[in-house]
Amino acid sequence: SGYKNKGVEFSAKLIVIDSMSIDIILGMDTLEKWGVKIDCAQRTVDLTASDGQKVGISASSPSGYLHQMEARSIDGIRIVCDYPDVFPDELPGIPPDRDIEFSIELLPGTAPIAMRQYRMAPIEHEEVKKNIDELLVKGYIRPSSSPWAFPVLLVEKKDTDVKRMCVDYRALNKVTIKNKYPLSRIDDCLISFKLKIRPSDIPKTAFTTKYGLYEYTVIMDYLDKFVVVFTDDILIYSKTEAEHEEHLKLVLQRLREHKLYAKFSKCEFWIDEVHFLDHVVSKGGIAVDPSKVSTVTNWKVPEIPKEVRGFHGLAGYYRRFIENFSKIVKPMTSLLEKDAQFRWTNVQQAAFDELKKRLTTAPELTLPDQQKKFIVYCDASRDGLGCVLMQEGKVIAYASRQLRKHELNYPTHDLKLAAVVHALKIWRHYLFG
Repeated sequence: SGYKNKGVEFSAKLIVIDSMSIDIILGMDTLEKWGVKIDCAQRTVDLTASDGQKVGISASSPSGYLHQMEARSIDGIRIVCDYPDVFPDELPGIPPDRDIEFSIELLPGTAPIAMRQYRMAPIEHEEVKKNIDELLVKGYIRPSSSPWAFPVLLVEKKDTDVKRMCVDYRALNKVTIKNKYPLSRIDDCLISFKLKIRPSDIPKTAFTTKYGLYEYTVIMDYLDKFVVVFTDDILIYSKTEAEHEEHLKLVLQRLREHKLYAKFSKCEFWIDEVHFLDHVVSKGGIAVDPSKVSTVTNWKVPEIPKEVRGFHGLAGYYRRFIENFSKIVKPMTSLLEKDAQFRWTNVQQAAFDELKKRLTTAPELTLPDQQKKFIVYCDASRDGLGCVLMQEGKVIAYASRQLRKHELNYPTHDLKLAAVVHALKIWRHYLFG
């Protein structure tokens, strides 16, 4: 068991006592292990995780709850324990024939692409050979005589120290027609190799190694990210435990019926907080992922326009958490304008530091309830437009943008109307009807 705050876990060995009237007692060994620092005046507690991540908890923090961490054995998980076949350690052979086959549609006029192998050290070649032998035995690849050929490289698996062979399909991705189905992104919750590749498209997956040319017979998770085609993340949410039991049964039964499998080590069950699309979602609302915030706060001062774009893109992903985001970032984005001279002054540095500060103190936003009344507040100035979407006094999202050139001549009342129009456009899916 242990403590979990916005995705950062602190494990501890605990003894269950039925007669206790309080939730938990932590001993000195655990307090030392967690690096606990208590500030009675500020009513805060600071913890340091084993990886160095720091978490602060205030007396009023809605996210600082103790709860039992998920069991790491299927046998100990309610409902899930009835479906062990959905969580195999290894996939049981080639996937069955399905109504859907994976296809690789190419841009018109595309000719076969054949690339040279990447140079590797002898020990890396041995690892590649090991991967090839394993994939051949499973039937996931076969020898090839394809005119296509892509190089391989080794990457470390997230959940082990083992290096996995991957094929560099970037050149193929550039000539692949993108599926426009609006899926967001995928993670590696499900085990790969779920679908067979359409026979006519198998040669397009060919990869070259020191040991010969091979091609895949099943879908790989790094072919055009294949993010835009299939999603590997399953998120089951419910209002009550009883409802969640039924939802779990329905999903697991459907996976069993269609012989689809999940990777148990990547799954979490019966939790009230989850990391999803680089956010932390809980019953209290939605918050910024602490691991992503650390990336922003550790960002070095940009020295070229490209680095400004990179920082703006990463910070901008969380703009809904930051009031007047566009106004704050304006001194930096002005450096990206056409023919602008790149000069990093105290003004840009102040904006850079302020944006970092806002992200580290970003509020937890409430989740929208379509049964309740929405309120939109708008404001405008020569620095830009700003809007806030709220329900019952709680913020759901912030939005802002800089003025366009033709808007610079607008009178104040027209700018305020422009802010209203901006809010209605971006939050139409909440406000319509």
